[in-house]
Amino acid sequence: MPRVIVTPRAVADLGALRDGLGLPSTTFTRVRRSLELLRLFPLAGVALHGRWEGTRFVIGPWSWMVIVYVHAAEDDAVFVVAIHDGRSSSAATGG
Repeated sequence: MPRVIVTPRAVADLGALRDGLGLPSTTFTRVRRSLELLRLFPLAGVALHGRWEGTRFVIGPWSWMVIVYVHAAEDDAVFVVAIHDGRSSSAATGG
């Protein structure tokens, strides 16, 4: 079962979303629960293309939260590389 590693960049993204959008103090716990899926099914997310080629995404605890990750089978790990507000024009897109 792969480990799920949240990169410093993703932690910063989540902190900025929490502060900027006034998300609850339970935000980090909620996201951690959403990431449990990736321990069991590391390829559960949708593959992204273009500049995000090689990454996948799942939706977080809120329907607008996009969690971008890389499954590194050789390391038996999932690396969460970014967390975006999917309503934003700068969010990762599949197209």
